[in-house]
Amino acid sequence: MSNMRHALVLATVFCTLLTVVQALPSCAQDDEDCWESRMHPEFTGASKRSGVAYQTKVADEDTSEYWLDQGKQFVKEKLSTTLNTNIAKNVIMFLGDGMGITTHSAARNLLGGEEEFLSFEKFPYTGLSRTFNVNRIVSDSASTATAYLCGVKAFGGTIGVAGVERTDCQQSANATNHVYSIAKWALDAGKLAGVVTTTRITHASPAGVYAHVAERNWENDSEVDSDCGADSNIEDIAYQLIHGEVGSKLSVIMGGGKREFVDSNLYANGLRSDGRNLIVDYQEQSSKNAYVETLSELNSLNFSEVDRLLGLFEDSHMLYHLETHELSNQPTLEEMTRKSIEFLSRNEQGYFIFIEGGRIDHGHHATYARLAMDETVEFSKAIQAARELTNEEDTLIVVTADHSHTLSYSGYSDRGNDIFGAPSYTASDSKPYMTLSYANGPSYNTFYDVNRHERLDPTTLITGKARDRFPATLPLSSETHGGDDVAVFASGPWAHLFTSVYDQNTIPHMMAYASCLPNGLTACS
Repeated sequence: MSNMRHALVLATVFCTLLTVVQALPSCAQDDEDCWESRMHPEFTGASKRSGVAYQTKVADEDTSEYWLDQGKQFVKEKLSTTLNTNIAKNVIMFLGDGMGITTHSAARNLLGGEEEFLSFEKFPYTGLSRTFNVNRIVSDSASTATAYLCGVKAFGGTIGVAGVERTDCQQSANATNHVYSIAKWALDAGKLAGVVTTTRITHASPAGVYAHVAERNWENDSEVDSDCGADSNIEDIAYQLIHGEVGSKLSVIMGGGKREFVDSNLYANGLRSDGRNLIVDYQEQSSKNAYVETLSELNSLNFSEVDRLLGLFEDSHMLYHLETHELSNQPTLEEMTRKSIEFLSRNEQGYFIFIEGGRIDHGHHATYARLAMDETVEFSKAIQAARELTNEEDTLIVVTADHSHTLSYSGYSDRGNDIFGAPSYTASDSKPYMTLSYANGPSYNTFYDVNRHERLDPTTLITGKARDRFPATLPLSSETHGGDDVAVFASGPWAHLFTSVYDQNTIPHMMAYASCLPNGLTACS
């Protein structure tokens, strides 16, 4: 009987507590302790719905021993790590455009689950880069390229110039305002240099390697003439790549953007108006300058007969990986990475190369979360290939992003749930919500009935297509960048320098230090 009374007392206490909790008043807006105590779905207006049930992803994951052993093993690995203070013969910088921490955290699920790691997440050293520019809290890809390649923070929309406001034609042409990237520092030290991207090769990020312009859209002469007049004497980005001080010395150049190099009268999709075919200019510079437009042509090259390589695989940006097909004959980022390292490794003095997974950013801008996540996985594959082809003893690999996006990865999904699916809860309007969503973007009207002032069921609109849009809270024609810090991952000589929190413009200085490049402090001095 005593046991029965004890059980009755416990049941009464539980019911009383439940009644009290349900009757709790709403939290005041600034009462952080109150809100913190109610983070569980039951206190957020969410209710359980049918969905994927919890499942243990790894054997013994539900035991304390599993997690205790895991923690001890991590400490052991860190204790056994020795500082690599060799001189970096080679430096490879990987840039995931728009790859904020939320992006690569969510993308792990495509590898089999949230407990997986992308290749670069296994690097021994990690830091955080602050991405604001001179005039904006939230940056663009042009000013950030000037920071992480040239070592100088700049005005938004400008590339390779310091203290110049966007579209300032006069100051753009003033050479005293030009700042040079680490690619030039490497060339001055006798190394080779290159640039690879899945965007147009004249786009903001890759242009940071070799160009100096006050407007990122000056990719061809027609754009310059439109803003500055036909007699401005400002060289457009494509022209600077072929004839510029740095661009003309790059050994490997691969990406999209053929249209920026050819006059519209010479090529149906060309955008130039100066009568030039810059691709022909490049080929005429040397008989050993190879030019390719397909993966087949790239694979057929005999590198022993080539001094420089230019590959333009699309008129504009390269196709999203999920949307490639046999007829496109387009190399993947991994394939371009392998070919580039093979080509540059012939130089005894070493090399610097900038490799961009550029279409992560484009997927996010359109709220195509599925495309953005897949591009992130492809980016990870390219980095893994670079690690396989190089030696950690003499090659520094740095992986980072230029900025983040407004992607949210949230909602109390059960383990094993599809990252592109909905959690096992409904919102307070009794409709499902997605694990991935955006703070703003063009998909607002897709998921919200403005006439009836109600949210639509997103699970009926997201069907598994590559171009499924994901929900956005605020209507904008293009989803925006985020201003949060981005991660920096490093492996190889002096990789330990990349820990802590630092401004983005510090990155090339640390790479130069490790590789003993001129124009700053070096490990050699």
